[in-house]
Amino acid sequence: MFRQSSEELTVGTRGRGFTELTSEISSIVDRSGVKAGVATIHVQHTSASLLIQENADPEVRSDLERIFSRLAPDGDPIFRHTYEGDDDMPAHVRTALTAVNVSIPVRGGRMTLGTWQGIYLWEHRTHAHRRRVAVHVLGE
Repeated sequence: MFRQSSEELTVGTRGRGFTELTSEISSIVDRSGVKAGVATIHVQHTSASLLIQENADPEVRSDLERIFSRLAPDGDPIFRHTYEGDDDMPAHVRTALTAVNVSIPVRGGRMTLGTWQGIYLWEHRTHAHRRRVAVHVLGE
């Protein structure tokens, strides 16, 4: 029997950094009743992104933050779009280099994440925000 379910999460961030969403999204998949299908996750913002990344060693996320600070440094004079501050355009660049959508197969009623994989919201602004994340589960 074909099923679909859609829910929205509101995620409070503390500023630039990672917030793991794996358990919240797993609960949504479980409530959907879908046993085989796909879960699509979408962050509804242009200065935050989604990432599937290692969830065992936090140094992985710290290293990602350090490399992105080199790729899109706050206050770089190359940026003209600074309406909301020095971190405004770098946040958009970080989002453009990552993703606002991820899709994960569902099998046996569970997402098929690898052993060390977690789903993260990556806040790219330096101040705290409330981010909306849409989750759509589709299948049988």
